[in-house]
Amino acid sequence: MNSNMKEKLVNWLNKILVIDVFVVIIGFLWFAIALIGKSMGLSLGWDIWYKLWLPVFNPAIAILILGAILNWAISKIQQRLNDV
Repeated sequence: MNSNMKEKLVNWLNKILVIDVFVVIIGFLWFAIALIGKSMGLSLGWDIWYKLWLPVFNPAIAILILGAILNWAISKIQQRLNDV
């Protein structure tokens, strides 16, 4: 794999991870607001958030963790190749 292709892959991975971080943060804020509303007897989107937990937020968290590990592995491989 040449250097230019590797840089493009890492750049796309970083862009996807940035977007994913915002999805996770928005999901967490929505969760917190909906949970507070539910405890006060208000409907602030808890049911919708709960329905989206498995198909949207759970995979977003998994992609974030996997992407961070993949990004770390790529940087370690690149570091070892540069040392040789």
